[in-house]
This record gives sequence, C-alpha cells and structure tokens, in this order.
Amino acid sequence: MAAAKGDGAVGELELQAAIGFNGHVPCGLICHPDREHILYPLGCTVVIQHLDTKKQSFLHGHADNVSCVVVSRDGMYVASGQVTCIGFKADIILWDFPKQELLARLSLHEGKVEGLSVMVWDVSKREAVCGSPASPRSAGNANVVMCSSCRDEMFVTAGNFTIRVWELDTATKKIHPSECYAGHLRRITVCVQMTDDDDDFYLGTTSGDVLKVNTSSKVVTACGPQKKKFSMGVTALLLPKTGGLIVGTGEGTVALCRGSDFQVKKRMRVEGAVTSLTCRGQDDQFFIGTNKCQMYRSAYATFKEELVAVCHTEAVNDIVFPEGHSDLFVTCSTNDIRVWYTPERLERLRVTVPNVTCHAVEVTRDGMVIISAWNDGKIRAFVPATGEPMYEINNAHNLGVTAIAATRDCKQIISGGGDGQVRIWNIGEKTQKLREVLKEHRGAVSCIKINKNDKEGVTASLDGTCVIWDLVRYVRKQMILDNTLFKCVCYHPGEYQIITSGTDRKIVYWEVLDGSAIREVQGSLSSSINGMDITSDGASFVTGECVVGAGERRSY
Repeated sequence: MAAAKGDGAVGELELQAAIGFNGHVPCGLICHPDREHILYPLGCTVVIQHLDTKKQSFLHGHADNVSCVVVSRDGMYVASGQVTCIGFKADIILWDFPKQELLARLSLHEGKVEGLSVMVWDVSKREAVCGSPASPRSAGNANVVMCSSCRDEMFVTAGNFTIRVWELDTATKKIHPSECYAGHLRRITVCVQMTDDDDDFYLGTTSGDVLKVNTSSKVVTACGPQKKKFSMGVTALLLPKTGGLIVGTGEGTVALCRGSDFQVKKRMRVEGAVTSLTCRGQDDQFFIGTNKCQMYRSAYATFKEELVAVCHTEAVNDIVFPEGHSDLFVTCSTNDIRVWYTPERLERLRVTVPNVTCHAVEVTRDGMVIISAWNDGKIRAFVPATGEPMYEINNAHNLGVTAIAATRDCKQIISGGGDGQVRIWNIGEKTQKLREVLKEHRGAVSCIKINKNDKEGVTASLDGTCVIWDLVRYVRKQMILDNTLFKCVCYHPGEYQIITSGTDRKIVYWEVLDGSAIREVQGSLSSSINGMDITSDGASFVTGECVVGAGERRSY
C-alpha cells in the first residue's frame, strides 16, 4: 500500500495492525515457547502477536502466500515457506525471532514448500546439507514432516500411503529412510505428533482414525477409535502435558482421547474444520485454528471453547467508515457483512446471508442504515446496531448489484449493476421506489461517488468510461474515456476534479467541468489498483493494489 503526498513523495505505509488469520494453512497457528506470543500466517506475512497485550509485529519477506510456519524448540528461530507459480523457486525464509529480522533466504523447492521432497538445511551455515524424495515411487506424496523431540538427526514424514522414519548421517551428508509397517492399513496422513521422549508418534488420517507408531520398531502399534471414527477425518493432533491426545477433525470436533483404543473422554465443537492445535507451554491452555479463519482458546480442565479472533473467510470486497467516526468500520465479503471496533480490532456485528456475495456496502450519513449490494440482484438494508433487516429491493439489477452509494440527505440510493445501468431509488419510511434509470455504461459499474450537495455524481465502469451525472435533471454532464478498466474514482475535496485509477496502474486527475485530463501519475509498477481514497484536505490520497500469483488474488 502506497501513499502519495503533495510534494510528490511516495512511500510505504507502516502496517500497525491486521485483522485476520489464514486458517487454511495446516499447523499454521503456533504458540511460541516463551508462552507470551502466538504466530500465524496471513497472506505474504507471518504475524507475531503478544497474547496479553495483543500487540502485533510482522515478518515481511515473502512474495506470495505463506504455506507453512514452524518455530525452533528454543524459540530462537522461525522458518516459513511460501507458494509460488509452477516452475519457479519457492523460498524458505529463516527469521531471528528476538530481533524479528530475516537471517537467510533458502531456495531449492519449486511450486510450494510442502512435502514432495525432503531437504535438510544447516541453520548455522544457511545451506542445504542433503535431500531426497519424500516418499517411495510405489506410494503417493508426503504431506507432513515432524522432527524428533530429542535428536536433531531423526525426523518423520507421512502422506498418501507412506510413513517413513529418517536418519541423518552427518559424516556422509546423507539421509536414510526406513519404511514403517502398517500391515493391511492403508491411510492418507494429514497430521503428525511426536511424543517428548521420541518413543512413539501419532498420525491423523483422512479415514477418521489415529495411528500410533513405535519409533524404534517402526511398526503401527495402535489404531483407533475402532467403532465410531471421527467424521471428515482427523486434521490436527496435540499431545498435552497432562496426558492423553487431543484430536481435531474436519467437521469441527475437538476431542480428548485416552487409552490405546483412543476413547473420547471430552469433546467440544468449533466452526469449521480444525487445522491447528497448539499448547501454551506448560500452561493449562491450548489454542485452536479452523479453516473458517477463526481462532479459539480452551483450558484442558474445562474443555470449553472461547472465540478469540475472527475474520472473513473469502476476499473482502468493500470497506467503509461511517462519516465522522473512526472507531467503527464495515466490511463485506462472501455471505456476510461485518462491523468492526477499530481500537480493539474486534468484531461487533455479523450479518450473514447464505449463498450470495456482497459486492459493496455503504453507511448512510445519519448512521442509521447499512445498505449493501449483492450478486443476486438485490439491495439489502440492515440496522447497524442489531443487524436486523430493514428492507430489500428485489431485482434491482439483472446481473447483480456491483456498486452502491447514498445521498447525504439519506432519501436516495444510487446503485450500479453488472449490466452497466445506474439506477436511482427514492427511499421512504416504508417504501423504496425506482426514480430513474441511467444508461451510458456498457460494462459493470465498479464505483459510485456523490458530491456534497447531492446534485452531482460520478460512476466508474469496467468498460473504460467514467460518467459525471447531473442528479437533478438525471442526464449525463461529461463522459471520460480511457484505455483501462476503471476500478475506482473519488472526488477531490474541492469537487472541481476527480481522480481515477484501474487496471492500467495509472492515477489520473480529470477536470469535472469539461472532462479533460490534467495530470497522470504511475500508481503501481506491477498490479491493478483496486481502491482509492483521499484525505479531507486533499493533501494526500491512498491507493490499494492487487497482487496476482499462484492462481490467487490478494488486495491491499
């Protein structure tokens, strides 16, 4: 994210805090051995958060999404791997945790740091020692790796019908695998945990059972539960200091199991599939991460879940602050709208509408209504305090509602659709009537802004046009054409200029009176600009760009 100031200087904005947690990364949520911090991936960043003060710091260095994170036993080092495009090197970054600095960038894996091959690295020399295919040719790919709790020369890999115990020979710089005997059992392993004494390790499988393997004999010694397996597979494991085995499942169940047959003694339910289980040192506390990007805390004694962090599970499509208030802001995404409390970074309200996507959201100037645009062609309005529905406008646009804005007197709504039409609605206490339909755009409307006196507005479209409208006579005043897909537009506070940007990565100033271009600035060197806003004095504005890589899109 970059800010442009009046003197022409362009610099990076310092990240102060982040609301989010990537729960799709297996074992991505980790309690640091100092029992004061927790680490987790978020996009290209590894977040370090103090458990008591909630203060955050960030490890920046990856060019794409972080795919795995691990902390050394003494807590001095953090290693993180990333996803990248097929055929390109996927970096592993070694971090100094106390200084929170990058120590080394290790590049040998291709595509994604996960489990197709095993590489052993020398941390002190920052170089690879040796490597080998992670699984035999007769089996599938290895998915997980777990280091020994007592020895640096031993580790375990497991995956699709393969379980291996590896020994490192430092003299010859080679690693030697030993296949584990599982008898007639053929399982796909997705998680592994090693006991503190290295005598045994446990494997969670997609079949819904847990395997116990003896490290010395390399034989499966136990498998369970036998009668009622865990639904949707075992996705996370944790060996607490108090004994037993904590199992996380794909249906969201967290269970405490004991005995050789893994009988369930306690259980609780969380939202989403469990992807991470981590304990806070010797304390009577552990944390749970799910693929719904939610974080829970629980005590071993009570075994009751407590929700500590939430975020959207899909892309955030729009964000808006109520006018004159910075303590609250509203975001929208697939299936839901959320209201957040800025100082504590907590969710205050969630409005869920299943199976539809909210494209845009707006808060009326009086703060009494949240209006929203949805891909099913409806405009929905909600009470900000409770989230209760106020009204719905059905069939507002044929190809979904893509942009929305409200006049300052709160009596009209202007909506834009995927069909390119701009529609103006009169809003009464109990009625919502279509006032006018404006047809100039040929592509989806991406952004709508209204000036301070409600007499003029501007719409941006993906067809490469921006139209300035007379909202008294409902006619076009000016049309701006450019060789780009316009993504965002905003009025200068003086309202004699507008600023636009889009897929050509350029920020352009336009004269409102005649639609002529005044100034052009290069807003990004590599990516489309998705969002823009300007300060009330017009001295600075901020832009957010889109980064595309490894089949995913991320906006900043």
